Amino acid sequence: MDWQYSLLGLFVGAFVGITGVGGGSLMTPILVLFFGIHPIAAVGTDLLYAAITKLVGTVVHARKQTVNWTIVRLLATGSIPGALLTIFLISSIGKPSGGAANLIVAALGFMLVLTSVLLIFQKQLLLSVERWGKPPHANISPQHYPWPTVAVGFIIGVLVTLTSVGAGALGATMMLILYPRLRLTDIVGSDIAHAVPLALIGGIGYWAMGGVDWSLLTSLLAGSIPGIIVGSLLATSASDRFIRPMLAAVLAVIGMKLILSS
Repeated sequence: MDWQYSLLGLFVGAFVGITGVGGGSLMTPILVLFFGIHPIAAVGTDLLYAAITKLVGTVVHARKQTVNWTIVRLLATGSIPGALLTIFLISSIGKPSGGAANLIVAALGFMLVLTSVLLIFQKQLLLSVERWGKPPHANISPQHYPWPTVAVGFIIGVLVTLTSVGAGALGATMMLILYPRLRLTDIVGSDIAHAVPLALIGGIGYWAMGGVDWSLLTSLLAGSIPGIIVGSLLATSASDRFIRPMLAAVLAVIGMKLILSS
């Protein structure tokens, strides 16, 4: 048990609990750049870490009734087949070329930065739209329009498997675009719940390849489990005024990191 890894898990777990994003995008670079962990071991361990940590966060958010299970189910209906299909294609024909992968990562980074800006000015944009008498199409109900959400889930599953970008950041971005009137606490809770099966599938894949450091995983979980419990409790009791700028800042940082690394 290494207390440095446990402290890192505590920090990242609390951050994920509050914002729903930042797990893989924060944890993997920190493990590789600051702790010298091999990238494959870092990614594989981080995926299982994220699955277990976010499962705990899902329980907390579910108890607080901040998980929209309809949206989670529709996203997973698309994302899990998308992830499995991508894993099959990678095993058959290999990963995309470096240039194509960098282009995908850069596009995702730009999308996250744009989302962070729109998140800050979301209320003003909605008010402007309503003044023109045109309610936003994104204010749809998942029960009435399920297929756009399933399609978004499929895209998330493919892109997460291709680029290793966290399901949290992409999921939060897509939900903000589809359902801008959904409470941010519900977006956070639903995003955490949806990331569990995706991270689990990826973690099992790396486990099969021997890419999981179990000692590291234990140390991270020792800090992240209490961290995400505290963070999830703070998120469910915090107002949008607190969560909105924090979520926007996390998305902007992750987006810029992806753009610069591509």
